Amino acid sequence: MRITQRIFNALEGVGMAVDSIKSNRVRAALTIMGVAIGVFVVVAMSSVVRGINESFARDLEAAGPTSFYMYRRPISGFQACDGSDDTCPERRNPPLTIDDAQALERLPTIKAVTAHIGDGAKFTYKDKQVSTGMEIYTPNWVDVDGGDIYPGRSFTYAENTTAARVIIVNQKLAERLFGSSDPIDKMIGVNSVQFQVIGVYHYTASPMGTPTSAGGGDQAKAIVPFESARRSLNPWMRGVDLIVKPEPGVTTAEATDDVTAVMRSRRGLRGSQKNNFEIITQDRLMGIYNQLFGTFFVVGLALSSVGLLVGGVGVVAIMMISVTERTREIGVRKALGATKSAILWQFLVEAATLTSIGASIGLVLGILVALGIKTAFPAVPASTPVSAVVAALAMSAFTGILFGLLPAARAARLDPVEALRYE
Repeated sequence: MRITQRIFNALEGVGMAVDSIKSNRVRAALTIMGVAIGVFVVVAMSSVVRGINESFARDLEAAGPTSFYMYRRPISGFQACDGSDDTCPERRNPPLTIDDAQALERLPTIKAVTAHIGDGAKFTYKDKQVSTGMEIYTPNWVDVDGGDIYPGRSFTYAENTTAARVIIVNQKLAERLFGSSDPIDKMIGVNSVQFQVIGVYHYTASPMGTPTSAGGGDQAKAIVPFESARRSLNPWMRGVDLIVKPEPGVTTAEATDDVTAVMRSRRGLRGSQKNNFEIITQDRLMGIYNQLFGTFFVVGLALSSVGLLVGGVGVVAIMMISVTERTREIGVRKALGATKSAILWQFLVEAATLTSIGASIGLVLGILVALGIKTAFPAVPASTPVSAVVAALAMSAFTGILFGLLPAARAARLDPVEALRYE
């Protein structure tokens, strides 16, 4: 078949699709809606996952590209643990301590080691009360966190050593407690214990945050010196998490090797014994997040496939009706010399046109959702990847061709004599 003839048949197929939509509005609407939902889910999920991944990557970069984290037990996107020694033997691991942090900080390859505990508290100022998260840090936390403090300052080593009752509030907590007034030097209650506000913290990476960052999440938070919290607030302290930042020029691998050697020596582990602590590098942490969001994306694809299936069934129904209505027309075309492939091509184009209309609607809606998320949450750069657009359009075209193949083949096989007799 010549190119011009194919183009003519394709345009005719598009026209037939438009006629089918006009004459079968309900069926066409269901078909288009099913495909649109399927494509919308793919595009929207791709945009959101891409934005979240980029945000989290910025969080990791803010802490330093070679920084890593230490925990008493492994963290995983999916970990079956019912609390027993059989399913989670790591629960018997000894906790990490301040002494561990100090020993690691003496290594020549390590610039800073910050101890961290996450907790919660009730914060009060005059008649206002907020129950939210509280991050407990040793003084060098600013060396490994990606935020800024203004107005005000961070707490000093002396304030931590003397357990001074000073506190840093993030911008969200400052707004909820103080409104537009200056919070610096004001006294707030932390679980009924009075603390002086010395700074306002601004997280500069993204709303995601890392597992041990003072930022992350659109919620109010406060930062308290480690010793101040331990002596005045009595938090639950089953060990600490550690954030380790290597010296400039030291690779993550070099630093983790040194840290592992010191920790194994401190814990008296023999060569054949496994580590009873966990080191999580940024690559591993990113892998865990990708595992989680990858699962959500697979669920989204499953949902989109339902929409495409609904659209595909609609394509079969509409195309069968179209073939029946055009039986005499098909007979005339065959009598005038139209080949089976020409008839098949024409009806496949009609089916693909139906699904492409649905795909276009779903694509526009998905892009609008991505723009809405980016506008509402500027730190989450949700954007529609080109691969998602190509995949969505390819899926819709494949759906149209796959489900349109049966009615198209039926049209192509019609006997011209019988078709001309059809009433």
